[in-house]
Amino acid sequence: MKRLTKTLCALLCLFAGIQMADAQMLEAGQEQPSGVVIYSLPSTSIMLTVTAEKENFVAGPYAQFAQKYMGSEARTEDAVTYTLKSIDLAPYLEADPSTRIALNLSGKGTAAANFLQLCSQGLIVASDSYTGKPESWRFPSIANNDVFAGKDVEGNLTSATTTLYKTVNTAEGFQRVAVSQSQVVEKSLEKKAQETANTIFDLRKSRMQIITGDTDATYSGEAMQAAISEITRLEQEYMSLFYGTSTTSVQTMNFDVVPKASTSNQMYVAFRISDTEGLLPANDVAGRPIVLELSFDKAPSVSTAGISASRLTTGGTVYYRVPVIATARIMDGSQMLLQTRIPVYQFGQTVSFPLNSVLK
Repeated sequence: MKRLTKTLCALLCLFAGIQMADAQMLEAGQEQPSGVVIYSLPSTSIMLTVTAEKENFVAGPYAQFAQKYMGSEARTEDAVTYTLKSIDLAPYLEADPSTRIALNLSGKGTAAANFLQLCSQGLIVASDSYTGKPESWRFPSIANNDVFAGKDVEGNLTSATTTLYKTVNTAEGFQRVAVSQSQVVEKSLEKKAQETANTIFDLRKSRMQIITGDTDATYSGEAMQAAISEITRLEQEYMSLFYGTSTTSVQTMNFDVVPKASTSNQMYVAFRISDTEGLLPANDVAGRPIVLELSFDKAPSVSTAGISASRLTTGGTVYYRVPVIATARIMDGSQMLLQTRIPVYQFGQTVSFPLNSVLK
């Protein structure tokens, strides 16, 4: 009877040791056991680093006369436009909050070393692990609306002659006599546009004369280059009065997408872009959507061949995830902007591993 009691006690102790050695899935709200390691299964999040360029265009004051005096049309309206310049896609791991697992590693030989090796390979992660990067925003600059100040070729005033009449008493009676009166008035916009156009063509003529040597002055070496550069600068400055000027700035933002099994078609609105407001979050319908599409290869088939059931039971086990490989595409409507292959852990298989096995 005493022998039977001792045998039963030994079996109970062995069974208790097995339970503590095996990984135990913790339910939501369940109290955390003491003296154990708490870990989670990995989950893949996808971070997009997006760069857009902002162009702030200010129309020239003489834009309406560009066709008449310069021979080509010019944009007549101010505009702000954003265009996509680059998209970087990077998957990173974080702890899946829906999985918390307790594991006792004490007194199990190589169990602790094996556990750390699985951690280093990313197959399991600490319950508070997060490898994401902070979001950043670069505020775009604001264009100055007075960019054309002081670029007129001539002054803003001109002399205008007005003919007036007065009545003069002569021997023949009262007669109307013309009197010319000169006064300073503001030039019309078209008059200033005409003067600017004439100056542009004069600059072009002078530059050609310097290049061909058809001029009284002699230019050579650095003097010729300096003269041509200054003429070109003046020409571009006066041309902006017809064709406007643009200033550009860069906007950079990060957007995160977490794939979910509940999404049937695996298509996610990653972010939006507006031609006038720039990069926007996915829930802001003011911009057109940029979509992240995932298509998965066949899920891997994990086999436990060569590992006996007794070894799984008596050696202690740990749960880990084997990711599936997905093809990620970034789509702007029907246009594909980017395609790459990434591992997605939350759609992979959850399998077990005997911790006391010797890993090489």
